[in-house]
Amino acid sequence: MNTSFEHRYAYTNGIRMHYVEYGEGPLVLLCHGWPESWYSWRHQIEAIAAAGYRVVAPDQRGYADTEAPLETASYDIANLTGDLVGLVNALGETQAILVGHDWGSIVAATAALLRPDMFRALALLSVPYLPRGRIRPAVHLQTSAVDKHFYQEYFQQPGRVERELEEDIRRSLLGIYYTAGGESRRHPEHRHQGFIGFDKNARFVDSLAYPDTLPAWLPAADLDVFAAQFAKSGFRGTVDWYRNLDRNWALTPFLDGARILQPTLFVAGEVDGVIHMTAKAYERLESNVPRLTKKVLIPEAGHWIQQERPDEVNTLLLEFLRDPAVQRDSA
Repeated sequence: MNTSFEHRYAYTNGIRMHYVEYGEGPLVLLCHGWPESWYSWRHQIEAIAAAGYRVVAPDQRGYADTEAPLETASYDIANLTGDLVGLVNALGETQAILVGHDWGSIVAATAALLRPDMFRALALLSVPYLPRGRIRPAVHLQTSAVDKHFYQEYFQQPGRVERELEEDIRRSLLGIYYTAGGESRRHPEHRHQGFIGFDKNARFVDSLAYPDTLPAWLPAADLDVFAAQFAKSGFRGTVDWYRNLDRNWALTPFLDGARILQPTLFVAGEVDGVIHMTAKAYERLESNVPRLTKKVLIPEAGHWIQQERPDEVNTLLLEFLRDPAVQRDSA
């Protein structure tokens, strides 16, 4: 990790947000997913900055060194997108290019829809643009959890999964990272395990697989960083994002049929379980995002795409940033 990264704080949308900054030039915001932090972008920050950009990677609401409000409703999509708008303003900028992974992709896509004047281009990793459905998410959660627990349904009960995860934070994170990563999908036994759907009599943490040795992309020192961050923040605020799925739907009826009109890149791992979960959205990306510049599945890579395959992701991001459409729209 580059020790010259600047660690700073900004007041945005009523919270104190920690972020890491590096480089000079047009602003690029890197938005992480669950359960991660700014550190999940450690391989991208310097590469993007070297291409002539001011790179800012925040700990989003509830994570690491950013404040974690107590009210579950404060983690709704209005606040999550508002945090990014406020951060851009606090940085003294008027525009930014957004790069989001997992939940960060969902927030980035919504921010692009709501503030196209500010967010002029975006790259989405792992989670494709998910247009607002006509049926509220709670119905899908119930139907997805008839025979097995669906992890998003399991997360709805306050306190339950947090207690499990916090029994042994480092082990929990290792299990999540490994189970959703590409290595587990190639393991003869672990490939049959997963937490997207798991036995009704099991806990979430019981559904996780654990490697005999750490994946090459996750050395012990990096796992220790994530573990220390979650030891500080806990998981409550981070899981509250999932507890706002219905609220997010209720808050955004005006987004029915909305398409993302900015230049957009999509990248995911070929064996990422999210791609199977969101297959329809992935198939319809070209129509829902008419200025999609590229749609890439990286072979044998899993969910943590920018960490598992940093060189390939960096090449794709830099190519996207050099795209004439992105250059023009972000000028």
